[in-house]
Amino acid sequence: MDKGKAQVTRHKSQVPGIFFCLMPFALCLGMTASFAQSFPVKPVRVIVPFAPGGSTDVVFRLLAPRLGEFLGQPLLVDNRPGGGATIGMDLVARSAPDGYTLGVANISFGANPSLLAKLPYDAAKDFAPVSLVTIVTMVLSVHPSVPVKSVQQLIALATAKPDAMNYASAGNGSATHLAFERFKHASGAKIMHVPYKGGGPAVVAIVSGETMTLFATIPSAIQHFQSGRLVPLGVSSAKRNPALPAVPTVAEAGVPGYEAIEWQGVVAPAGTPAPVIGRLHQAFAKAVTLPEMKERLTAIGADPAGGTPEELGTFIRNELANWSRVIKESGIRID
Repeated sequence: MDKGKAQVTRHKSQVPGIFFCLMPFALCLGMTASFAQSFPVKPVRVIVPFAPGGSTDVVFRLLAPRLGEFLGQPLLVDNRPGGGATIGMDLVARSAPDGYTLGVANISFGANPSLLAKLPYDAAKDFAPVSLVTIVTMVLSVHPSVPVKSVQQLIALATAKPDAMNYASAGNGSATHLAFERFKHASGAKIMHVPYKGGGPAVVAIVSGETMTLFATIPSAIQHFQSGRLVPLGVSSAKRNPALPAVPTVAEAGVPGYEAIEWQGVVAPAGTPAPVIGRLHQAFAKAVTLPEMKERLTAIGADPAGGTPEELGTFIRNELANWSRVIKESGIRID
């Protein structure tokens, strides 16, 4: 056999081997596509890393029935509080990347890498963004027994009696903790921190008089503002909120430039197939844009958001960078 024929024969003999090596890859692609087309075939769990009763819990329980309709399977809200939201988010990071376990990231997700010495997960690498859901305003609130009726009066009282007052939060690193520490830094007020295991328990504490003040999220506290069991002094956003139009912003009430907002976005474990992420995003985007859902969310102080998974990814990267800077500048710490 001459040299040319030998080469041809050799190349032909290699073709079956190459084809065999490619078969698992082709089968894998086929299985992924098939899985995405049938997804979901069982209930989807969304882990809320806070106790029941807080704004995140309220918003997702409100959305769950509609999301179940759009997905064709129930959406189950699973509260896993503790560790400044790290316990629940670690559970998400360790779950199978199949779309059946999701987590709710919020302001603490962006702050914890700079606030905590060690995290059980990598916030930048261990999660796949699905959809931004809502932007939530917080309200500087006091128990009716506290003798103040304005932000300026609260600052004056806290300045006159350093650390004699206390404030509740939904836990170390939570939105309500970060908002209040930013307020203290901006105003010079000296107020002691009392962390709870979620927004719900924090609201219960201030309503009962166990604590004196709190940056409450509107969804978790609006009924108490309406009943007079809590007194709203100022909203944390740059503009007044339609749910509480008579309440000034903290900035216009005496702390120029102050702003702190809560946000809620859905993430999945890293490695979740893109078609599955797309299916989930479609359901969340559709739910928050329904006219009746937008009206219900806005009425409790949660502004429907949306956007693509890529946009949520960019948003989270910006949050991680922004909170790294703010925490260094303000000296926010965990008690």
